Amino acid sequence: MTPALGALLGALFPAGHAVREEDGIVRGAARTAAGDVAVLGSAGGAEVGVEAALALAGEVLRVVREHPGRPIVVLVDTRGQRMTRRDEVLGLNGYLGHLAACVELARRRGHRLVAVVSGDAVSGGVLPLGFMADAIHAVEGAHPWVMSLPAMARVTKLPLERLEELSRSSAVLAPGLDGFVRLGALEPAWEPPLSERLAAALSRPVGPDRRAELGLERGGRLLAAAVARRVSGEDADEP
Repeated sequence: MTPALGALLGALFPAGHAVREEDGIVRGAARTAAGDVAVLGSAGGAEVGVEAALALAGEVLRVVREHPGRPIVVLVDTRGQRMTRRDEVLGLNGYLGHLAACVELARRRGHRLVAVVSGDAVSGGVLPLGFMADAIHAVEGAHPWVMSLPAMARVTKLPLERLEELSRSSAVLAPGLDGFVRLGALEPAWEPPLSERLAAALSRPVGPDRRAELGLERGGRLLAAAVARRVSGEDADEP
């Protein structure tokens, strides 16, 4: 276990934990002021490949089977899905979809999911687990991003300078915590003591997903909430 992960676990779970890390995958249990929780996720910027996705899915199912209703704390520090030819040939997208389905099963069985982003949070490494949580928080050092601007410039053929200019006004293009907070995808970084912040998040009643509305309120996503309402039929009378 890296010193960074050990320090994070100590700050989140001062009452004790039995969390282990192997090849960047975190699994175990811990005690909080809100009760016992299951802990799983990624650490050290681990890339999520076929084996990791299957291991995480299996851990979710084990918690559902052995500890009905136990809250799940998801730790996030991943550089994304592992983009090797082997993973693609084996159908990594299907394994990630299976992980997402297991997470949704846990939610429907009454498991509260709280994600804590501590490092990188990128693409397929975080979407089927961390960003499917009921609440998604961050600590100091969190750096969520989708694609670096130089890589985006190569893909879109737009000049890097133009993308840098756009990222200053559009949170959709801006990597980093501030941009994701404006989008409504994350809450502002927790201040210590982290254990108290986590206990409060675990005790908070689960409500409807307000990320689109938060993005509108924070000026990061101006159309998502309105489009979602129309797709759901809430604004059926609008032209």
